[in-house]
Amino acid sequence: MSAVVLELSVIEAAHLSDLVAQFQTLLDEPIDDERMDDSALARLVPDAYRDDVDAASEFRRLTQDDLLDRRRDDAATVAATLLCDGEILRPDAVTEENATDEFEITLDDAAVSAWLRTLTALRLVLATLLGIADDTDRLDHPRFGIYNWLAYRLEGLLEAIDD
Repeated sequence: MSAVVLELSVIEAAHLSDLVAQFQTLLDEPIDDERMDDSALARLVPDAYRDDVDAASEFRRLTQDDLLDRRRDDAATVAATLLCDGEILRPDAVTEENATDEFEITLDDAAVSAWLRTLTALRLVLATLLGIADDTDRLDHPRFGIYNWLAYRLEGLLEAIDD
C-alpha cells in the first residue's frame, strides 16, 4: 500500500484530537480487577472464552497488557498525525474563521493501521457508553452524532485505501 491522504477540516481534526486524548486517558489509568469491571474498558479487551470464566480470566491476564499497549501506541500515532501547521489542534483553538479550513494528513502503512484500529476502538467505547448493542439500534438520534461521525471517518479512510 502506498501513502494515504486524508482531508480533514480544522474542526474535525480538533474534535478528533480531543477524542483521542480522552481515549489515551482511559488507557493510561492503571488496570486492576475493579477497573476491568468498567464496561468501556472491558470492551477493548473482550473475553476469549464466554462460557468459561476461569479460562477467560487467564487469557485476559496473559494478553491485556500487550493489547492495551498496542492501543496506546496506536492512539499516540493518531495524535501525532493530527497536526495542523505543526500543532495539535484542540476544540478551544477553533474559530469561525478557521473551522472549515481543510488540510491534508498523509499516512504511511503503519499510521493507516493505527488510525483504523483507533477509530474502531473509539467507536467500541462510545457504543458501550451509549448502550448501542448492534446495527439494528436506531442511530439517527443526535446523541449518536459522534459515533456516526467516526463511522463516516472510518469509511472515508477505507475508501482512501482503496483509491
